[in-house]
Amino acid sequence: MKHRYLKNVSTLQLNADKCIGCGRCTEVCPHQVFEMQDRGCAVRARDLCMECGACVKNCPAGALEVKPGVGCAAAIITGWLTGSEPACGCSNDSSGGCC
Repeated sequence: MKHRYLKNVSTLQLNADKCIGCGRCTEVCPHQVFEMQDRGCAVRARDLCMECGACVKNCPAGALEVKPGVGCAAAIITGWLTGSEPACGCSNDSSGGCC
């Protein structure tokens, strides 16, 4: 069983129009986030992404983007230590929800 991180917080983005279907992302991703489909790669399991950046560094077409870091992990630990709700500022929606 693969470890899922926080639901819906990964910064991973795929520009399918740029993907050349080389499969490099499937080779280097330590958590099997990607799969190959007819037209190239697809994000199979975004919540497995730990934002390490290996896919971005190895994509020759520049089709992938991720903001590597520990923002969400740091927010969770700070929340535990302070007894507050985690807030890492990674939300992509207007509700402000995230971690």
